[in-house]
Amino acid sequence: MTDPAYIVAGCKPWCREIFESTIRAFPGRWHYADDPVTLTHDYVDSIHPRYLFFLHWSWRVEQHLVDAYECVCFHMTDLPFGRGGSPLQNLILRGHKQTMLSALRMVEEMDAGPIYAKSPLSLAGRAEDIYKRATETAAQMIRKIIDTHPTPTPQEGPPTHFSRRTPADSRIADTGSPESLYDFIRMLDAETYPHAYFEHHGYRFTFQNAALDGSKIHADVTIEPIKDQKP
Repeated sequence: MTDPAYIVAGCKPWCREIFESTIRAFPGRWHYADDPVTLTHDYVDSIHPRYLFFLHWSWRVEQHLVDAYECVCFHMTDLPFGRGGSPLQNLILRGHKQTMLSALRMVEEMDAGPIYAKSPLSLAGRAEDIYKRATETAAQMIRKIIDTHPTPTPQEGPPTHFSRRTPADSRIADTGSPESLYDFIRMLDAETYPHAYFEHHGYRFTFQNAALDGSKIHADVTIEPIKDQKP
């Protein structure tokens, strides 16, 4: 009997890293896709995967794939709480220190599918640290799913929804405590994400690698002219 095939889809560097370091060694034949151009219906049909796992995906998956295959995604909230976009940032803004990583079957409605499993996840550290921690947890959940083939169960309770953030939402507010400013900087501190910033006299000040020291914040700052605007 031929080993079952699987596809892992991820658009962030840490998704590829966990695929190469961990997931690829799991039993079965494993394939990786990093953009919707690759993840075509013909490509998926040629592999005919038992599961499609979406680690971190920035595009809506075509409905015919969701209908034809068992598609599993991972959402960084205790569903049905926190359906919608930018879950990490929305959780931190609401003061959460811990969350649950939910593995769910994809359906037409966003983040509304039945749940395979949930696993606790710390929200400490930079956004990139949290995302990497989440992919490590997701890899463990993937192994359990392919070993046990659980039947997902419907979500329970009334849903709450988050709004997806935009790059303009990364602008630092004029007021706030040192703790809230530190959280704001760290929740946006990941590769490919719009970092926390403010603008002054024609320059943009962008912040990374923040550390909270009492009432002080130490951080790396990049200062550059605002495009199409004279300093």
